Amino acid sequence: MIAGWAVAEGWNPGDGDESAFFPTDPGGFLVGRLDGQPITSISAIRYGTEHGFIGLYLTVPEFRGRGFGYRTWQAGVERLAGRNIGLDGVVAQQDNYRKSGFRDAWTTTRYQGVLSGLRRDSAIEVTDARSVGFDDLAAYDRRHFPAARDAFLALWITLPGRRAVVARRGGTVVGFAARRPAGDVDRIGPLFADSPEIAESLLAALSVPAGVRPPGPSGAQLISGGTALLGGVVPADGDEVPVMIDVPAGNQAATRLAERAGLKPAWDTARMYTGGVPEINRAGIYAVTSLELG
Repeated sequence: MIAGWAVAEGWNPGDGDESAFFPTDPGGFLVGRLDGQPITSISAIRYGTEHGFIGLYLTVPEFRGRGFGYRTWQAGVERLAGRNIGLDGVVAQQDNYRKSGFRDAWTTTRYQGVLSGLRRDSAIEVTDARSVGFDDLAAYDRRHFPAARDAFLALWITLPGRRAVVARRGGTVVGFAARRPAGDVDRIGPLFADSPEIAESLLAALSVPAGVRPPGPSGAQLISGGTALLGGVVPADGDEVPVMIDVPAGNQAATRLAERAGLKPAWDTARMYTGGVPEINRAGIYAVTSLELG
């Protein structure tokens, strides 16, 4: 139901995202009812003991402007009392969030289009995220997110129709990215990397639409168009399925990569927190995981 509301708002949630969202914090999804009819929603997710994240704050259009949404908002914030709460706020609500004690951390720009012109360096090992030790992947994710989220992460990389890849150097994880279907488009997130070259190699590896396994013999890494990624640097032609990727505007390398890949800016949100900006590797965030759960 909530996913359907988000689709109606044009937010393009990933297909099956709820299967990863709900187990993360089953008590964190609140619905407001009027005479038994669901009319509002909010997710108020607890991560660890100190961090929380708010998303999916929605009111059915015909019930807006009557205070119903705000009551649901209050319930969500109360559930996360005492934590540093994060959210990605749409422009129309940002002033209201500031009144509730949220402060701007950075702007996130949604880029969209068909991937093209990407180059992947064969010196960078890119492999299926499920092939590496989960503890190593979780530790890398933790560098870019304020709290451990192992239950979420395990589902994010294994749900049907998704493709998740990691980059490694000397056996050490130096990048992580995932692509998932979202209606008639795909969404990419996260895209975490130790350098722009690694980020581009990961994005090139995800040039094949989610749910489609690249052709080729076992062990050969292929990109759209069937070009084997064995030796040298290989240009990727991209695919015909549009993608959406949410890029922190302050990361200039991430912005340049999105634009070089043929994507165009669509709209902005603001990452906001009630406390200070968490100590994470912001320079390594080329795309956030999701606007709904952080």
